[in-house]
Amino acid sequence: RGVVDTQLIAHDKEVYDIAWGGQGVFASVSADGSVRVFDLRDKDHSTIIYESPQPDTPPLLRLGWNKQDPRYMATILMDSSKVIVLDIRFPTMPVAELQRHQAPVNAVAWAPHSSCHICTAGDDSQALIWDTTTMNNHSHSQHTMDTSLDPILAYSAGEEINQLQWCSTQPDWVGICFGNKTQILRV
Repeated sequence: RGVVDTQLIAHDKEVYDIAWGGQGVFASVSADGSVRVFDLRDKDHSTIIYESPQPDTPPLLRLGWNKQDPRYMATILMDSSKVIVLDIRFPTMPVAELQRHQAPVNAVAWAPHSSCHICTAGDDSQALIWDTTTMNNHSHSQHTMDTSLDPILAYSAGEEINQLQWCSTQPDWVGICFGNKTQILRV
């Protein structure tokens, strides 16, 4: 039977998602518009990696942490068609915004086998796969946010996509959920 070790309180509002980044390290996103990173070796502190710059901060709903390159994570804001890509080495400054969705984004997942591929899905019925290789080169050399990336693959579902998962054991499969359906896509 599990026992709560420690209850961590760091966000000012409701917490919506959590992602593991490595051995004993995880992050969470919240209605307070922040991404906070925690280390189980020091439970008294967290590091704010990102805070929404908007005055009426929209909640951050989802968080995906790149398993192949744990310096990178991605988050989505409520009712936003953008995905914010963060590099934990440069806190508070996004390295890219993926901006090709035409409606709010609902899900994000990094490829389990690649450090530079991410899939996003949303209310525009699109599942988009992005190659962030150029983002990595551009953002680090100029310390600016890249907004020019285009998806390398797009799939149009019949309805708004609510969730997606990239299969960790067979990385050429992505599962999406919409309406009363689940579809498995070979990518």
